[in-house]
Amino acid sequence: MIQRADELATIIRNASEIHIVTHIDADGITAGAIASVTLQRLEKKYSIECIKQLDKTCITKLLSENHELVWFTDIGSSISTQYPELKKIITDHHECPPDSDVSFHFNPHLFGRDGSYELSGAGATYLVSKAVNKNNKDLAGLAIIGAIGDLQDRRFCELRGINTQIVKDGKESGVLQTIKDIRYFGKETRSLAKLLQYASDPLIPGISGREDACVSFLQELQIELKYGDAWRTWVDLEKEEKRRIISAIIQILLSKGFGYQTATRILGKTYIFCKEKKGTELHEAKEFATLLNSTARYGQYEVGLQVCLGDRGKWLKEALNLLSGHRHNLVEGLQFAREEKIQKRTYLQFFHAGDGIRDTIIGIVTNMMLHTEDVDKELPLIGFALTENGDVKASARATQSLVDKGLDLAMALTRAAKEINGIGGGHNIAAGATIPKGKEEEFLQLLEREIQRQFDS
Repeated sequence: MIQRADELATIIRNASEIHIVTHIDADGITAGAIASVTLQRLEKKYSIECIKQLDKTCITKLLSENHELVWFTDIGSSISTQYPELKKIITDHHECPPDSDVSFHFNPHLFGRDGSYELSGAGATYLVSKAVNKNNKDLAGLAIIGAIGDLQDRRFCELRGINTQIVKDGKESGVLQTIKDIRYFGKETRSLAKLLQYASDPLIPGISGREDACVSFLQELQIELKYGDAWRTWVDLEKEEKRRIISAIIQILLSKGFGYQTATRILGKTYIFCKEKKGTELHEAKEFATLLNSTARYGQYEVGLQVCLGDRGKWLKEALNLLSGHRHNLVEGLQFAREEKIQKRTYLQFFHAGDGIRDTIIGIVTNMMLHTEDVDKELPLIGFALTENGDVKASARATQSLVDKGLDLAMALTRAAKEINGIGGGHNIAAGATIPKGKEEEFLQLLEREIQRQFDS
């Protein structure tokens, strides 16, 4: 891997003009930011764009622009052996065909590593950046935001694999620290009741989803909910108060028949950015990643990019405005998905949001739905949404236990989509596809066939 990173670094050094193409999620924005800073420091002429997917329209446009070199970050593995006329390098982590092991392609899967939890797209880009110049170790923090945004800590409640080396780099360069803490989202900015109301993985029986129950639970534990007029957050609590809450949640889980393994998922590693202000959306990796998702997924990738590049004024203010809308859309999207009712089949379950949920956030909503009480954890969940150009976006999510039994969503969605002139890709635990409208039923049948094959083999 180090040798391949060096090969890409040489290609970068030898180019005078580079165009970066990156993905629209937190991993993509941080990957794009790492590539941008790398090129700025080399004083290279560069440009950047953020895309939803790499389709023929996008490729045709890139070919017509005649760039000296195109750097694909967190995207591009699917075309590594195609379009030789497009001078390119790829730093990606999505599943890729085995014949894509070429000198300009950096992807953990090519080296026997799992890109769903060992290295993100931003991580792959960071390793190449570090090969360009060892001093780029200060960009490790961005790579960690990308990995956390990609849920790479979900499996083990902490980052593993090559990610751990990046964490080490971040600590050594003084940008990152890690602490063992509660894993729920919103420790810096959500009120305590809201933190527990939206708690998932694991859900807290009788408390998650019910704000009144959260307030009562905290009052019974004698936790002050306010400082004067301000709602207290998790980071405002004393150690003893945190211990009381964590112990009580674990007791509830064990008393309701959840095993020790589930109960211990309450705790995990939290990734903190030392140079950012405590109690803000930038201080902790999960919240920083969500802030970035609220920009590019709404067509405003330059806002998230500028925040990654260090802006703490105008662009951060704009990002916070977008975040407020994103939170509202996720709550509405979850409500909409619940009302649509999930339809169960033999090997999967699905819901169709139509134009009720944006296609750019259907994956997030599907993941949130999977972790609610009303969803069967023994079947993968597919969420459909209409795209702006009239196609249908399918997002699939599964539990780790299904993956352990042989499920590979990336392979299943890629094969099913291909048969109906669509495109798919992703990871074994989370994948997506774009298919022609009206082909959903056929797609579901093909997908079930693929999933059945995986479980039977």
